[in-house]
Amino acid sequence: MARGRVKNKFVAILLAAIGGSFGLHRFYLGETGAGIFYIMLNLFTVGFRFPIATMLGIFDAFRLLMMPPRQFDRLYNSGHEDGLQRRRKTGRNQKDLYTERKRQSNRKNVKRVNPYKNTGVNKYKEYDIEGAIQDFEKGLKIEPNDVSLHFNLACGYSMQEEKEKSLYHLNQAILNGYKDYKKIKSHDDLAFLRVQPEFEKFEANGFKIDGKINVKENNLLEDDLLLSQLNKLAELRNKGLLSEEEFSREKNKLMRR
Repeated sequence: MARGRVKNKFVAILLAAIGGSFGLHRFYLGETGAGIFYIMLNLFTVGFRFPIATMLGIFDAFRLLMMPPRQFDRLYNSGHEDGLQRRRKTGRNQKDLYTERKRQSNRKNVKRVNPYKNTGVNKYKEYDIEGAIQDFEKGLKIEPNDVSLHFNLACGYSMQEEKEKSLYHLNQAILNGYKDYKKIKSHDDLAFLRVQPEFEKFEANGFKIDGKINVKENNLLEDDLLLSQLNKLAELRNKGLLSEEEFSREKNKLMRR
């Protein structure tokens, strides 16, 4: 048998089905002698009602179809064991890679559990407002853009009569997708905030903070998340990665949030 390219089982079946009477599949499989025999047989039996070579081609097509892949490789690809092993290994590797990517994708889709959100809600229901605020602030370190955490903090700080922090977190909730403005204007826990002149400007501005609302810097700096962001900016400035002008601009952006 000639050791050329790796033989494909399905190509051999196709050649046997459409050109079996001329031995095309035999030539493809490296059986040159058998292929010549099919041609000669076809020539000598051309006048027969049932061409023998054609029937043999159909029989070979069926035989190849029923032949297990390993047996086909053993018979017709015996000189390509290394290549076949690499091909099978590559197929397995691709399958393993697909499985691992799918597993990673599923892990990404699983919502990260934030324990402080639940404990904060429970404390809030028990009127432990200070404890609830502490847990909600910790929860923000895990999910900085969580709408419900910001809204709950807005309510909690309003209950504590800390209007700057309450307004800050209410604005953050809206920036992250909160749209229930009717609830903002009717929620009992936001009653203190709503009677403040800053809230009137906030509402008149389409529920957005503008530069005219007095949000005290010292109060905002007490917020752990904002303080962490400011510290990072300071580190970048100290390392020379931010100019003094860039630092001031980014700091002002944070303070206006």
